[in-house]
Formats: sequence, C-alpha cells, structure tokens
Amino acid sequence: MRSLLSGRAGVRLMKKYLKFIIAGIIALVFIFTFVFLWMKSRPEAIAYDEFTPKVMDLKKTTVVTGKIEPRNEVSVKPQISGIITEITKEAGQTVQAGEIIAKIKVIPDMQQLSAAQARARLAEVNVKQAATDHQRERVLFDKGLVSADEYDKVRQALRQAQEEVRAAGDNLEVVRDGVSKRSANSSSTLIRSTVSGIILDIPVKVGNTVILSNTFNDGTTIATVANMNDLIFRGNIDETEVGSLVTGMAMKITVGALQNEKLRANLEYISPKAVESNGANQFELKAAVTGLGRTRLRSGYSANAEIVLAQASHVLTVPESSIEFTGGSTYVYVIKGRGEQQTYERRKVTTGLSDGINIEIKQGLTTKDRVRGPERN
Repeated sequence: MRSLLSGRAGVRLMKKYLKFIIAGIIALVFIFTFVFLWMKSRPEAIAYDEFTPKVMDLKKTTVVTGKIEPRNEVSVKPQISGIITEITKEAGQTVQAGEIIAKIKVIPDMQQLSAAQARARLAEVNVKQAATDHQRERVLFDKGLVSADEYDKVRQALRQAQEEVRAAGDNLEVVRDGVSKRSANSSSTLIRSTVSGIILDIPVKVGNTVILSNTFNDGTTIATVANMNDLIFRGNIDETEVGSLVTGMAMKITVGALQNEKLRANLEYISPKAVESNGANQFELKAAVTGLGRTRLRSGYSANAEIVLAQASHVLTVPESSIEFTGGSTYVYVIKGRGEQQTYERRKVTTGLSDGINIEIKQGLTTKDRVRGPERN
C-alpha cells in the first residue's frame, strides 16, 4: 500500500517538473525572439566610400555612329537605249576613265527610224537632181554660154547635196545601229567609265534592257565607280553637342569590321540644318579619312568616330558621384577625424569639366582632403 502511494506521488512530482521545464522553454524562446527582433530593428551604421582628390587629365568626348563612303561616287549611265550584249568588267576591279565597261545593242525607235529612212531617200533624190543640173551647167560653161559665177552656184549645190547624203546615211546608221561607220571609235553603244577608280557595283546583266537619261527618267545605271583612296566618314551628332564642334577638329575612327585598325579623320563639314531622327534633332557631319596606308576599306563600312569636345590637363578631380548638386551650387562632404570621432563637413566647391566619371574641382578642395562618396551597398 505504501509503495503504491509513493509511486503516485512520484508521478505527480514528475508532471509538476515537466510543466516547469515546458514553461522555461517557452520563456527562453520568447526572450530569444524579442532580443532577435530588437537587434534587427536597430539602425545599422551607414558606410560610405571614401575618395582623395587626384590630379589628372580630363577629356570630354562623344562618339558618333556613321559609315565610311567615297567622297565622289559616280553612276555610269548609257547615252542610248538598248539591250546589254556584253559586260567587260566586274565589281571590285580597277577601271580607268574611258575604259569600256559594257556594250549595248540598240533597239531603234520606229518613228525615228522611219524619219531617218525618209531623210536618206530624199537626200538620194536631191543629189541625183543636183548631179544632172551640174552636168548641164558644165556643158554650157565649157561652151562659154554661162558665167563662171552661175557655174559655181550649181557646183556648190551638188556638193551640198552630196554632203546631205552622207549626213542622212550617218543619221540612219546611228538610229538603226547606235553608231555610224565614221564615228565607230566614239560609239554610244560602248559604255565607258567617266572616271578612274574602283567599280563598286554593276547592277545590270547581259540581256537587260537599259534606257538613257531624259526629262522623265534618270536612266539605267550600268556601273557605280568611285575613288577608294579619297574616303569620308559620314554621321549624325545630337544638337546638344554640335555647338562644341568646329571644322578641322581631329577624330579617331574605329571601323566595326576592322577592330584593330585605328584611323584618323579631320572634320570638314557640319550641316547648317537639323534632321529629325527618333524624335531628336541631329546634324549631319562629314570628315576626311586620313592615314589609310595599306588598310583596304570598303564602301558602306559601319564606323564610330570619337571626338574630343573639351579637355583639361593636370587638374584636381574627384568622382562625380561624390558631388551634391543643389540648385545652381555644388557641394561635397569632407571627412573629419577617424573611427568613432569621424564627422562630415558639407563644403561648397567650384566645379569645371566633367568626363562623365570624374569632375574637375577648381576651388574648395586640396589633395590632402578626404571626400565622402556614395553609400556602400
């Protein structure tokens, strides 16, 4: 009986201790959570980057996107309409002024051909009549029945009629064949280059019909020729930067297809009129490319031109991110002291040229000052 009572008392005692243990654990969890949340809610100390003003060279540059192209690109067009029968050159070949590029077979205009044939027939009739008159007048002149003046007039009329026969024949050959026998060397059926250079393109093929330039049509382009030793860079610059440009400025050219080649150029032309592109006003510019050497460029290469808009040598600078712009004034925060005694002094400075990363400090700082930068992440 006693052992049974003592066993029940032990169970009650264990239950009592178990309640205290559970209550203690809950209290510890509550205290830990409270401490954790309190520590998380405390504001962390803000850390800033620190800079020392440096003396360096600054350049404000801009990059203009454009392309390389020949200064003069000439389109060779036919002087008559017809069909291409032969092409003697290919794109990429060098051609001299006067060299034959293609040959044309003439397609005569029926109205012009009919008029030329009629003119030739009439010229034959007139020359026969003039020859008959001349023969009669000569017989009379030999007998002394007419004066020398009358005879000379008849002889002159015969010569004019003979010349008209030749002219009518040449005209008929030109209308029908595109060339007369007497002017074969300067035939308009032979398409010759008008300038010396490299053939950039021949957009026609044998068998194509071509037409000459007239009031209503520009004519068919047989070939495009250009001097690839005289190249220009053509691009557009934004209106916010065009005011810093002057003709003669040096430019560095980087060609997309030739990354290792660095070319030079001199600004030659700035358009006086803006053109709108993607909602912004831009001005066209042209620059003569120099220093080609053995570099072989192709017409239409994409290129970038770097232009120095302004520069300053050996000036005191700080990162532009450390500058505070307020109204029309600029300020920096100068660091005073170290460690827990560190404070920040807001100081007004005078700035100058900026390259987008660093900015010139004209007044307000020395190389011994320490400047607070932006907050560290």
